Amino acid sequence: MEKVLIGSVIGCLHSGAGRIGLLAMKLVSTVVPVAATLLGLMALTFFIGRLLPLDPVLAILGDNAGKEAYDTVYRQLGLDKPLWFQFWLYLKNSLSLDFGTSLMTSEPVLTDIKRVFPATLELATVALIIGTGVGIPLGMTAAMYRDTIVDHIARAVGLIGFSTPHFWLGLMGLVLLYAQLGWVAGPGRIDVAYEYDIERATGLLLVDTAIAGQWEIFRNTFSHIILPASILGFSALAYISRMTRSFAIEQLGHEYVLMARVKGLSWACTIRRHVLPNIAIQLITVVALAYAFLLEGAVLTETVFAWPGFGRYLTNSLLAGDMNAVLGCTIVVGSIFIGVNLLSDVLYRVLDPRAR
Repeated sequence: MEKVLIGSVIGCLHSGAGRIGLLAMKLVSTVVPVAATLLGLMALTFFIGRLLPLDPVLAILGDNAGKEAYDTVYRQLGLDKPLWFQFWLYLKNSLSLDFGTSLMTSEPVLTDIKRVFPATLELATVALIIGTGVGIPLGMTAAMYRDTIVDHIARAVGLIGFSTPHFWLGLMGLVLLYAQLGWVAGPGRIDVAYEYDIERATGLLLVDTAIAGQWEIFRNTFSHIILPASILGFSALAYISRMTRSFAIEQLGHEYVLMARVKGLSWACTIRRHVLPNIAIQLITVVALAYAFLLEGAVLTETVFAWPGFGRYLTNSLLAGDMNAVLGCTIVVGSIFIGVNLLSDVLYRVLDPRAR
């Protein structure tokens, strides 16, 4: 009896050790590629920043700076150190989220990013809701009625969304819907009259005004965001609908769809019960990548609509030669894409037991 108990205990220990080892291997296989990607991104952004024909000292002091002042600031920035040592300092500071001080605002870059990022997050989220809410049904409908007029219209919508420049759509939208018809509010995130009346808890104006019950300000904020979000959502819609159509067409060729139709299920029921669950995993990746692109790709839209977000801040930093801000924003964008990919992998394992 004692031998059996000892054997059971040893077996449990071996099983537990094996599970811990497997978990450790999975953790290492996830952490190492992420760390290597971030390191490569930081190295790339650093050395590109050093290769650009921009003098950070002159950006601080101006073109009329004297030699003594120039040499002092040059040493303070660490530019007299070897390039590898400069990269080491940059890496060490970046890992502690110290991206330096912005030349435009004289504030820490991280503080500026925290200030402007909620505006882009809100804009991209509303755009993704529009793009996903319309794009997936449009793609499924195009797949159901493949090579018909419905399919041709859906594909034409996708082609227009891919090929039409955002800045042109933004300008035309402002001219028609704001200046001519007055259906939406103009540039900016909110009217100046309401700017200081909002209780900012999250930085997302729609959320903050809804929580505070400030419905008049909520309507004003929504009127400002709906046009730029629709333009961004149109591009996301084009991508999502096109990929949804491709995934659905591939599934519609399988025998289980034919069997469901033979049993008398309607197209809508077959799509809802069978096809959509089978392509949900692929759609997660598509929607996640679309969200990442919206978060970092709203530069022109934010510029046209004077939207005080991340993209506009990055554009102004580039024009001003503010490399601290540019490099900090680049690292944030890269981290967003890495985070989105990790989130997709986690959702894979949650929704599909075969991926665990």
